[in-house]
Amino acid sequence: MANRKLTWLLLGALILSLCAGCSGSPRQEDTPTTITVWHVYGGQTDSPLNDFIAQFNQTVGKEQGINVQVTSVSNTNTIHEAVLASANGEPGASELPDLFISYPKTVLALPDDSILVDYRDYFSQEELAAFIPAFLEEGEVNGRLVVLPVAKSTEILYLNQTAFDRFSEATGVTIDALATWEGLFEAAEIYASWTDAQTPDIPGDGKSMFVHDYYFNYFQVGAESLGESFFDGNRLAFGPAFRQAWDVLARAALNGGVWLRGGYATEPIRTGNCIVSVASSASILYYSDTVTYSDNTSEEITINSYPCPVFAGGEKLVMQRGAGFCTVKSTPERERAAVTFLKWLTEPERNVDFVTKVGYMPVTQAAFDDYLPQAIETLDSPKYASLYRAFLDTQADYEFYVPPQVETYLELETSLEDQVRAQLTQGRREYLDAAEPGSALLEQISEERYSTFKQLLGN
Repeated sequence: MANRKLTWLLLGALILSLCAGCSGSPRQEDTPTTITVWHVYGGQTDSPLNDFIAQFNQTVGKEQGINVQVTSVSNTNTIHEAVLASANGEPGASELPDLFISYPKTVLALPDDSILVDYRDYFSQEELAAFIPAFLEEGEVNGRLVVLPVAKSTEILYLNQTAFDRFSEATGVTIDALATWEGLFEAAEIYASWTDAQTPDIPGDGKSMFVHDYYFNYFQVGAESLGESFFDGNRLAFGPAFRQAWDVLARAALNGGVWLRGGYATEPIRTGNCIVSVASSASILYYSDTVTYSDNTSEEITINSYPCPVFAGGEKLVMQRGAGFCTVKSTPERERAAVTFLKWLTEPERNVDFVTKVGYMPVTQAAFDDYLPQAIETLDSPKYASLYRAFLDTQADYEFYVPPQVETYLELETSLEDQVRAQLTQGRREYLDAAEPGSALLEQISEERYSTFKQLLGN
């Protein structure tokens, strides 16, 4: 009898224990793997990527026990500084997240890039082959694939079609002229003369037609497209192709056809001071459909996008831009969770859905071929539809340029951007002040400014 009572007591205790396990704290295997993310796509409370993350958490994440948690939405410069502060153990720095948006420059600046996952350990060759090769290539640092593209941008020619059509009708210059740098800069000179002639009582007040956001890219991609190395080690090569790019730019700038002030290209387009620009495709968000002129009048305009100009006779080469995701080494479970999310986000159809909400290009060939054309037809904004048609043309006809990992890259970029504007602005003043302007004087000023430009950049 005593043994029977003991048996019933033990059985009761076991049942109570099992019930407690059902209703109490979750078991370890039922606890989701949480990974943290720092990204740049939108704001903390209004972000397309946050919406996709919520969708992932409610579907694949729920099924596989993965929870993606956004802990920071900022910009690439802020994330760059935060990552380096954390990696260097600076006081007060936040702990590194599992995933963060990064350019290769951030990885190169890390004290130890081995803290990052090599995606080749988690992606098969077949999976990696689906990506646009140049997009993956940019993410390779020291022989390891550590930056995975999820959305990319490039450089696009933006056109105030409304104003350009008036110019074209009056002068005969067509949109085809803007397909090459030579044609674009010649058109810019014609535009400056045409606008100057509209106020004959005010000489020298012609408007600039063209503004470029990134002269460093203009020279770099231009030289490389003409078969010449832009870099000579950690310096600029300044070869014949570089000089060719300088000459056509300088001629148009000295004649007033090129906007040389600082700031982004969107501003002179918005104010009507220019009607053509080359800028990052990601800047589409900031191109206004309304021009407000200096006399406070305004005009509704159409902004159209076209592939970036190239040099006549050169390769169709264009800069690729845009950051990617780095995954920090942690535990196998968290690393796999991070990669699961990235694979989900870069699935072609979903990737197109994501990038068309943030103004970027998708990252796989299948996304371009199979899903982007149909997605364009569903876009409400003609401005965005035009951009994505330009993306399709660019991807089909151009090669994407991958900048080399040069130690002095950022220093050279900053110096060149500053000095191109400074030297050409001074040259423009000298030309306007000349008693007898003409081709000979223009060439002389261009040569002098080029010589000074080279000296200031260390050549």
